[in-house]
Amino acid sequence: MPQWIDLDLVAGPVHIEYEWLDAAPAHAPVMVFLHEGLGSLAMWKDYPARLCAAARCRGLVYSRPGYGQSQPQRARQRWGTDFMHIEAYHVLPALLAALGLQPLGQAAPMPHGHTDARPAPPLVLFGHSDGASIALLFAARYPRWPVAVVAVAPHLFVQDKTLSAIAGLQDPLLARPLLARLARYHRHPDAVFTAWSQAWLAPEFAAWSITDTIATLCCPVLGVQGLDDEYGTMQQIYALRDLAGPTQLLELTACGHSPHRDQPDALTTGVCDFLTFLQGD
Repeated sequence: MPQWIDLDLVAGPVHIEYEWLDAAPAHAPVMVFLHEGLGSLAMWKDYPARLCAAARCRGLVYSRPGYGQSQPQRARQRWGTDFMHIEAYHVLPALLAALGLQPLGQAAPMPHGHTDARPAPPLVLFGHSDGASIALLFAARYPRWPVAVVAVAPHLFVQDKTLSAIAGLQDPLLARPLLARLARYHRHPDAVFTAWSQAWLAPEFAAWSITDTIATLCCPVLGVQGLDDEYGTMQQIYALRDLAGPTQLLELTACGHSPHRDQPDALTTGVCDFLTFLQGD
């Protein structure tokens, strides 16, 4: 069941919904799920639980500020081109620290100034779309924190195909049913859609890129892309492969932008094979 936690960030307080998936013992690796640009905790449905059970991991699923049932930062207005950087550099580390998920080898804080003698469990980031970009930014900024990243349909740079797909959603014939669907998963669906789409379609966002920013990646990365992705091309994960660090690619046929919905079994198999080093296999 979802829980809530309050984070006091520099930009203002946020009220975050999250859920633990206890599919493995407490010392097992923890997989943190970072949703897409219009996603939320609930929109993952049962895929995180299924993947965690198969990979023998615990899971942490949450909704970013303003998404799902999480409340936004009070001071946050129109999103800038750095909105994914803000999530990666400020929100995610604050959430992980508040939940006791410290960098590898560091003891978790306990009440009254004590620390848990057990080291923090290995942390794996599983990000989809915008969430994948956030995961990559986080891993490059905090190399001692995650031991691996699964980047599903990541955005490393802006493509015309992405902008055209997002621009097409502005058509009322598409926007109305989309907003009706989002209303089942978000407290503020109109605000989420407007903030996200305006950020992506802003003229200055066309030059957005994180390829240089994440060039210092050193942990293993699995880049996943559907061959029929309507929001991006294979060039995204090919660019990921060209960066420093050990990178594997998983190309999925008959698969669009959401492999966990279009090809869940193939994705699960690919992730489990990628993570065998955590199990000592």
